Amino acid sequence: MKLEQVVPWGRSLDEYAHMFDLSEAELAAAQILGVGDGPASFNAEMHERGRRVVSVDPIYVFSPPQIRARVEETHDQLVKAASEHHDLFTWRHLRSPRHMGQVRVAAMERFLGDFERGKAEGRYIAAALPSLPFADRSFDLALCSHLLFLYSDQLSDELHLSGVIEMARVAREVRVFPLLGLGNVPSPHLPRLREELPRRGCACEVRKVPYEFQKGGDEMMVVRSSR
Repeated sequence: MKLEQVVPWGRSLDEYAHMFDLSEAELAAAQILGVGDGPASFNAEMHERGRRVVSVDPIYVFSPPQIRARVEETHDQLVKAASEHHDLFTWRHLRSPRHMGQVRVAAMERFLGDFERGKAEGRYIAAALPSLPFADRSFDLALCSHLLFLYSDQLSDELHLSGVIEMARVAREVRVFPLLGLGNVPSPHLPRLREELPRRGCACEVRKVPYEFQKGGDEMMVVRSSR
């Protein structure tokens, strides 16, 4: 993996709670796995509340200065792109492109302040789909944000299917958000997964969530394995 090929863009606990429609009871009780968390502050904020989250992402092989440098390299271009394509987004949770950049940098700073200690505690693990280093049913809930479906052109149909099945192996419930690709285009992988997952012993539903940044991107996929 090359860091210059990655656009690390962290999100906060508040965003996770809305993106995945997480109740306070779910946040308090669940053993949670974050898949592709990048420099999100979700893990750090949950740790501050005395709750444990395990985050996996291949960028965790890199050092804090390397991750910071890459976030700083991509920050201005992402804010610029959001400004140029302003109408593609709903500016409610994030009020403007500038505010979006501020929230992302704040999340990164909180993440970096926790990263080395969290890595030593086994809360940040360098790993990636479709192979996760955990035993069956290690978690109550697996959350996958802005990876599957969003990068529909870059990630194959097979990776989408095997990735969801792998998350359903290690967690009792899987939630994936959003279901749109880049440019707010419906993901071509979603219909196949909704058809194929029941054949693989997984119940699958699409559920509305109280969060929308990409216009029309207010749904998540919920998967539970019956095995």
